[in-house]
Amino acid sequence: MSACSKSEPAPEAANDGVEVLFNGKDLTGWTGNPQNWKVVDGTIVGTTTDESPLPYNQFLIWEGEVEDFELNAELKLTSDGNNSGIQYRAQLRPDLGENVVSGYQCDMHPFIWANGMLYDEKGRGIVAKRGMEVVITGEGKAMITGDLGQDPEFNTGEWSHYKITAKGNHLVHEVNGVKTVDVYDHDEKDRELNGVIAFQIHKGPAMKVEIRNVTLKRLPKAELTAPEATPIPADAKPVNPPKPAAKEKGKAKAAAKAAPKPRE
Repeated sequence: MSACSKSEPAPEAANDGVEVLFNGKDLTGWTGNPQNWKVVDGTIVGTTTDESPLPYNQFLIWEGEVEDFELNAELKLTSDGNNSGIQYRAQLRPDLGENVVSGYQCDMHPFIWANGMLYDEKGRGIVAKRGMEVVITGEGKAMITGDLGQDPEFNTGEWSHYKITAKGNHLVHEVNGVKTVDVYDHDEKDRELNGVIAFQIHKGPAMKVEIRNVTLKRLPKAELTAPEATPIPADAKPVNPPKPAAKEKGKAKAAAKAAPKPRE
């Protein structure tokens, strides 16, 4: 599917059982800071400015909960070094600030490897980069089990169609019909099986995210996939390799300084 060019109802909106989450007129059913979120010409617009930077990431939060579902939305991002994302099965976190949530995020990012990735906001961080099939173990280790590739490159400055499918502990992201991540989450402590949907505005440089055609199709509750059904290859690499300890880094630097210089 190519990038969307004009505002038309998403095809899924014609199917039975599909909820239209944004009415195209106002933010009825959503909660967010009115200084940052508005409806302009039938489109949700979230903005930040350099004059009034955010103290922390904030969200426009849908006033409903989801378990298993398909979510479709069209987004466009205007920024200089900033990003956005779609939170799902997210948890409200008033303890961390106003209009804050934590949990799964389908990232919207100008970097190829990050656009459409799975990020755990206020939690485990990067869970799966774009192009990865990943299994998260019961101990919370994200292991790469397959390669989806990173082609084509998506231009976040143009309208793109984002789709999230969550069935039990199986999570799939797609951008413009291309699967970007496929994840099984066996981490009972940190995974989320239900929660809210939200759109992100990110602290940092000024940015604008535009959103339209937001639809939700609830799915029957799926059985959780057992770890035995998603074996991890013996040679699988972690999504986030462990960083060398500070002490080891120091030893390496000292050894490099002490090493004899090559003769010229």
